[in-house]
Amino acid sequence: MIFKQIFDKNSCTYTYLIADPVSKEAVFIDPVDTYVEDYLALLKTLDLKLVYSFETHVHADHISGSGLLRQATGAQTCIGLHCGAEIADNRLVGGEAFTLGADVIINAIATPGHTPGSMSYLWADKVFTGDALFIGGCGRTDFQNGDPGDLYDAVTQKIFTLPGETLVYPGHDYKGDFVSCVYQESSKNPRLAGKTRDEFIEIMNNLNLPVPTLIDKAVPANLYCGIEEEVALQWANERELSNPDKEHRGGQGKINYAKQQVNVIDVKTAQSLIADGDPVILDVREKNEFNLGHIEHAINLPRGEIRSDIESILATRHKDAPILIYCASGHRSVLAALVMAEIGYTNVISLTGGYVKWKREIS
Repeated sequence: MIFKQIFDKNSCTYTYLIADPVSKEAVFIDPVDTYVEDYLALLKTLDLKLVYSFETHVHADHISGSGLLRQATGAQTCIGLHCGAEIADNRLVGGEAFTLGADVIINAIATPGHTPGSMSYLWADKVFTGDALFIGGCGRTDFQNGDPGDLYDAVTQKIFTLPGETLVYPGHDYKGDFVSCVYQESSKNPRLAGKTRDEFIEIMNNLNLPVPTLIDKAVPANLYCGIEEEVALQWANERELSNPDKEHRGGQGKINYAKQQVNVIDVKTAQSLIADGDPVILDVREKNEFNLGHIEHAINLPRGEIRSDIESILATRHKDAPILIYCASGHRSVLAALVMAEIGYTNVISLTGGYVKWKREIS
């Protein structure tokens, strides 16, 4: 088997290459955008075909290279469903198995806590833990809707229950270490070994770490696999054309149709609407995005939850009351507005350009 560990000194990120030497099929785990040319050169040198690019979560300290690798090689992007990266080719819940050739099997394991959608990947005697488990530590839980209780449960019940000799390859290391094992971490990790769930939660809630310097840039970019939103939406359009019956399909064609059916307004008109009326302001971005900044008094309900939750959230409002709906750029909001119209809301207005344009013009 072919296995490489690659280190990005700027973000202390580990990227991993796994490949089957017979079929020449390969995957990367947590690629970094600034190393994409190096990855492509490595694939060429080893005569490999990249078929998947796995993300352990939406990163806050660097920009993913998955999107660029997809553009260059056609490799499918894979990330946890609850990360909110709707554009990814495969959105995982845990339990999925991916094969390379006849012999290599990579299993996805849901390990939420650092972020709600965090995934680990198990291959043979190696587990790639992302930020769920470090060598002698673990990822933080104080942003991106992290939860220390969830992280404790995931690590102790899903990683520490693997055979003790299973090698642990983390998403980062800041001390020069590159591999550990389940036995070592379960017995010696200072944050987890011998700690109760409550003790671990207390530790994590009192770390008081600085906010990552790249978070405002990295998280929005990584929700689109590290590339421009318009390019990512074109992927969705390609998928819609090739898989017309696939669930969760999107794409520019569907967006263009939605824009013809939905009332849209610009930032200046939206400001007047807010000042003169009493609209519900509905942010349909993922919680990760909302937490980085939003329009004052906005309610956050991700687009994927509109159909199931909107009526309970707006139970005190008539369905003909004005609703100003927005996302990052104005694409998701028009799709969400269509869903709301189907449910019976008759006065939904989408903000053209979304929060990106709002923030630019208001500031």
